[in-house]
Amino acid sequence: MTEIKNSKHYDLEERTLEFAKKVRSFIKNLPKTTGNFEDEKQMVRSSGSIGANYIEANEALSKKDFAMRIKISRKEAKETEYWLKLIDVNNSAELETEKQKLIREAVELRKIFGAILEKTK
Repeated sequence: MTEIKNSKHYDLEERTLEFAKKVRSFIKNLPKTTGNFEDEKQMVRSSGSIGANYIEANEALSKKDFAMRIKISRKEAKETEYWLKLIDVNNSAELETEKQKLIREAVELRKIFGAILEKTK
């Protein structure tokens, strides 16, 4: 039973890492506008923070610490979703499709962290 639980938390660590990498890759192809530049900086921070806080949660010293880190991961996923919605893709259908995929993943991550949080109560 422990092995299954461990593989699941490592899968989520990997999933959050891949999400942060995909956000960074997406940013490389965006139009270079002042608005995008500022939003990109915020998006890089928040997307990376999702996984970083999840890793911290897995090393938590208490249930309260675990719950706090999961809340932060959920908050950062929501923030990343917000920045993605603000990004200007300059009417590029390809970039818009990629943006929508990233938004869906941010929403899924937020929901996963919300479910984890509910189970800790």
